Amino acid sequence: MTQPVPLRRAALTLAAGRVPVLPLREGKVPFGNCPRCADNACGGRPNMKSKGPCTCPAPCHAWAAATWDTGVITSPAWAPAWREAVAVAYHPGGCGLTVVDLDNHRAIAWARASLPPTRIVLTTRGQHWIYRGAMASANAVLPGVDVKSRSQYARWLGPGTGAMAVLPEAVRALVVKEDATPARRGVASSPPRATWDRTVATGCRHTEQYVRTGLERGLARVREHAESGAGSQAFGVARFLAAQHTACPGPCGLDSIGDDITAAAVLVGVPEPYARRAVANGFQTARESAA
Repeated sequence: MTQPVPLRRAALTLAAGRVPVLPLREGKVPFGNCPRCADNACGGRPNMKSKGPCTCPAPCHAWAAATWDTGVITSPAWAPAWREAVAVAYHPGGCGLTVVDLDNHRAIAWARASLPPTRIVLTTRGQHWIYRGAMASANAVLPGVDVKSRSQYARWLGPGTGAMAVLPEAVRALVVKEDATPARRGVASSPPRATWDRTVATGCRHTEQYVRTGLERGLARVREHAESGAGSQAFGVARFLAAQHTACPGPCGLDSIGDDITAAAVLVGVPEPYARRAVANGFQTARESAA
């Protein structure tokens, strides 16, 4: 059995830096629910699917139990878990981080070719690439690639090496899953122009020419990806254009801009529900970045 003191000491060191931590049991998985939550007696605890920490006295509900409160970490309720713990985990999203978990050499090769260098931590099978910035979590975004942030935990394997970079758009776009759909055939050779105009943007601080030029360029980028990638482009364009308006008193007609981006993605074969979701995620990411 692993001695609890070194693991708890490591957890307290992380907590001192305001990194939320939790113990992991054999198999490197979180401890089971506390008695009052066993067999779903608590109703499934909605905070597992929305914001909010776990309030159970013992480690419970996986990542939601993570805390930097030293009083909780050293409490009698957590003592049995530390006695059985085999590792320490942390909640990346809880301290404003995202971990790109690369499980094999092919995933690592992809990251080296596609992502900016950042802090790297070696794992048993691959590497963790750690970025500053939190986002939604998702498993299997690519073969051998998981994104761990707001609703997942990551095993603590040391501080790693390298300077930590800001979370890039390329990682955010990974959670917008590209549907395997072919480009539509027989579409019009002259795609419709953007419909945004000043009548829907009475509170925008930009000129109409500035907004329309940026929007047209963004729509062109989406249309250029007729074979694949249009959904990810829609996410990136929506994020970029929305970021231009975060300082405006509003309204800026973002709904109309979103409709135009969605229409451009649908034109090259992206299913409309997926296109709208990609645009909404792009807008939301821009708002969170500006907050």
